[in-house]
Amino acid sequence: MKTKFIMTLSVLCLFLMSVKPVQTDLLRSDANFQELHLTGVYDGNEGYGYNFIAQNKEDGTEYTVTFQKVKDEVMKEFDLDGEIFLNQSFDVTYTIKKVVKKDENGFDEEEEIYTITGLKAL
Repeated sequence: MKTKFIMTLSVLCLFLMSVKPVQTDLLRSDANFQELHLTGVYDGNEGYGYNFIAQNKEDGTEYTVTFQKVKDEVMKEFDLDGEIFLNQSFDVTYTIKKVVKKDENGFDEEEEIYTITGLKAL
């Protein structure tokens, strides 16, 4: 009986050591993403994303933020593919999701996907 118990315990320990941990990114829902904000002027869609020009509060320099995705409900209200909203100021609410992909050499490459979750015309 004692030998059977030791064997069962050994097999169980080996099994537990071989189990891979669950990736927490797969378990994360959209509600767990931190929403970020910026005020910027819409500069158009270049095919690779939607560009907004923002201004650095510290030194006044301008920089461009490119959003790769826009939520469907935002696109229904603001047609960013057209020209009607060009050069208009917006308060942009967005999230950033980090995605790891394999490059052509098989190495991990981290990419950040910026998604517009809300727009408010100013």
